[in-house]
Amino acid sequence: MTQSELNIEPGMSKHSISIVLCSNSFADELYPDLSTEFRVHTERGLEELNGYLRDQSLFTLPDVILLEVDAARACFEFVNKLKQHPLFRGLVVVLLAGTKDPEVRALAMKYKVNDLYIAPFPMRDLRERLEFLVKFKLIKPQLVDLSKVDLTYKTPLPKRIFDVAASATAILLISPLLLVVAVIIKLDSKGPIIFKSKRVGAGYKTFDFYKFRSMRVGASDELVQLSELNQYDKSETGGSTFLKLKNDPRTTRFGRFIRKFSIDELPQLFNVLKGDMSLVGNRPLPLYEAEMLTSNEWAMRFLGPAGLTGLWQVSRRGKADMSERERKKLDNFYAKNNSFWLDLKILLNTIPAIVQKEKV
Repeated sequence: MTQSELNIEPGMSKHSISIVLCSNSFADELYPDLSTEFRVHTERGLEELNGYLRDQSLFTLPDVILLEVDAARACFEFVNKLKQHPLFRGLVVVLLAGTKDPEVRALAMKYKVNDLYIAPFPMRDLRERLEFLVKFKLIKPQLVDLSKVDLTYKTPLPKRIFDVAASATAILLISPLLLVVAVIIKLDSKGPIIFKSKRVGAGYKTFDFYKFRSMRVGASDELVQLSELNQYDKSETGGSTFLKLKNDPRTTRFGRFIRKFSIDELPQLFNVLKGDMSLVGNRPLPLYEAEMLTSNEWAMRFLGPAGLTGLWQVSRRGKADMSERERKKLDNFYAKNNSFWLDLKILLNTIPAIVQKEKV
């Protein structure tokens, strides 16, 4: 099989997306399923793919390149060259790998490919993802700098008044505890007392997110090597959007204690006071997670408030059978159905959820 294109009926939305599938290992497996919805052209290697692309014009370029990760990792140099070429830099590139490899994941992030799938491939998810990526690429430049995206969610005035009053009162009442924790962190390990990271909240707005430092300095750089400890189920997509580690080896001695009782989260009361987030809402996400949640199915979570606690925290937090899809559904449900009474119910159920049963 070297090439096959399906006839396009007038007015059809399917088969309007063209894909080049470059794979020696997966072409025979993927082609029958993909070709039911897309126009698919196949090549067996990088040299053949390079020749095919050289023959294309602006009007005949494919929409997507599905590219197998080869043993020599030459595909990443090929992707790098595509990114630098004025004609090819806008192509959607999705990588296909036979096995999960932290090095491959790190290289995929470095070269900013659009997605990475691990065999066995979830075909329904893959088809939906490819369709979305093609539709989304025309507006994606507006979302590259998330801090400049217009905020589409505005906190209702009663909710904002409650947030300010409650967070200010809480900070005042627990200020002695905050001071004691700060001193112990300073004595326990080297590094700053407060850990700040960029997070994405309502409407893709970014802000500095505060926590008491519970890990050793440089812990963020160790994530790729520790991805096997991720508590989220990766079976649905071949990879996980969210990352939360079981028995995280990066935590300090005191850090394990403050994480168990969620004391490390208390500085976020200042985020609530500033208006970065609310007491109740969907948890703001790190940039690398937020950028992966741009599909039409999951972006709904950003249309609701970001919060210190939320529906996910009180219903699933700390459970070993955590499902990524479950969390996304809970986030979307809250974004569509948030109200004063739901917020009150979540707040009343937050205290029992503070002490986690699992070391996550």
